[in-house]
Amino acid sequence: MTLAELAVTTALLGVLGLGASRFGLSAIPAYLLAGIILGPNDPDFIRLVQPSEVTDFVAEIGLIFLLFFLGLEFSVDRLLRSGRHVGLGGAADLLFNAGLGLLVGVAAFGVSFAAIVLAACIYVSSSAIAVKALTDFRRLADDETDLVLAILLFEDVAIAAVLGFVATGGGGVATTTLVSSKALLFVAASLAASRWLGAPIGRLLSRLDLEFFLLGVFGFVVGMSAFAHWLEMSEAVGALMAGVILSESGVREEIEQRFFAIRDVFAALFFFTFALTIDLGKLGEVGWMVLIAVLVTVVGKLGVGILAGRLGGFSARQGLNAGAALVAHGEFTIIIAQLAAGNAALALAQRDDIAAFAGLYVLATATIGVILMKESKWIGRALVPASTVD
Repeated sequence: MTLAELAVTTALLGVLGLGASRFGLSAIPAYLLAGIILGPNDPDFIRLVQPSEVTDFVAEIGLIFLLFFLGLEFSVDRLLRSGRHVGLGGAADLLFNAGLGLLVGVAAFGVSFAAIVLAACIYVSSSAIAVKALTDFRRLADDETDLVLAILLFEDVAIAAVLGFVATGGGGVATTTLVSSKALLFVAASLAASRWLGAPIGRLLSRLDLEFFLLGVFGFVVGMSAFAHWLEMSEAVGALMAGVILSESGVREEIEQRFFAIRDVFAALFFFTFALTIDLGKLGEVGWMVLIAVLVTVVGKLGVGILAGRLGGFSARQGLNAGAALVAHGEFTIIIAQLAAGNAALALAQRDDIAAFAGLYVLATATIGVILMKESKWIGRALVPASTVD
């Protein structure tokens, strides 16, 4: 990506994002649309930007900061309050939505490894889109957001095992078990560090001049992400845990104030880069799979939100709000598809279909999910009579 291409990209992101905000929508679908317009896939609009190491790096920074800010809102105390949500909500989400995804996968590819890959694509929600929309719609302080964050945390840990499974062709049980164990240990160690080291880290950062404060926080976040990658986990898990540790540091508000603009800029570029992989020309081939998967996702995620919410002591309306936040799929779905595209255990036609499906499916669920989040409270009032609300 050249400086001229970056200038055109940021201008289009600004125009489309502003247009979305005028209609009361999140800018996320607008950023995805910008990637489709300028990207290399069909339909051929401009073909200005090609995916490259530069765009991949920018997208990685955007993902890291989105998950870091999510972790800042997820302190150990909040995790302890929502502990049962992690178990009940996360397990219900895994069983129900992965099961529905497997049905779609079997319908598309028969009983095969490809069906399991498609089930994983449909199961895992987008933490990046969810936290961005929660922020945009000022939902982070809502009680049911604890349930959303708990399920997302469960998925972020589960995805470590999923990525290992997809990357090893589905046959490496030992490898998958090892990656899962490392993910659990990493999360547990990070939670312990948040409790016992968060305050000392905060005191150290607070003594630094602003320049070195910024460098210190940035280096810590990137270092945690790199360490997670070294452990063969997603960098997103490391960024999430970096946020959890610093949430107990006493300087959380200053970190949010200083890095908020950086997060938003790189987040916009993340969604743009992500959309460069979406090929609308494949709609005729995999459109039926996308349609069924979207319907299954909306029903499954809303249903799990209501069920897990009721088990966790929330009202049906609050459960609906939580479920709506889980509809959007994004970064992990694409990562799974990319890993599958390089796996020789899948036939070439299956790899092409999964890659095309993932891009179109994410575009649809990201748009529908954000709209559902925006209108979920209105939908709840319309569907659930006041007399039935606890």
